[in-house]
Amino acid sequence: MSNAVEIPFETTLLVRDTCLCLHVQRAARALARRFDEALRPFGLTNGQFSLMMSLNRPVPASMGSVTALLAIDQTTLTAALKPLERRGWVSIVPNPKDRRARLLSLTPAGKAALAAAVPIWKTTHAALEERLPDGNGDRLRSDLAILL
Repeated sequence: MSNAVEIPFETTLLVRDTCLCLHVQRAARALARRFDEALRPFGLTNGQFSLMMSLNRPVPASMGSVTALLAIDQTTLTAALKPLERRGWVSIVPNPKDRRARLLSLTPAGKAALAAAVPIWKTTHAALEERLPDGNGDRLRSDLAILL
């Protein structure tokens, strides 16, 4: 005798058609692929571009401020920083106020690499926003912010 639980196929269709999480994940993956492709000639992924942009500040950033901005944990941030540090694009130094903490900043080479990629980011971003119903992403950004 089988005690297998059956989920109606209609439930599968309901989730496929209505699940906000699924739809946002699919859109995020599609956007990530598009930006990865656009940024590839600059040796960057979309995640690296966002991380480097988060370090484009007048003063070095704390690990905590970057993890909060990017909504990632410290282990993920540390792993993401390693290839950028190896390339000489990011500097990681002890915080003089707390030697256990680290401060992050772009190096001159990192700023140059990021600056070279910004025009293609702008072009790619503008093309995506043009596809939205109102021609810009303000409503989408606002709607997504509500979910945070």
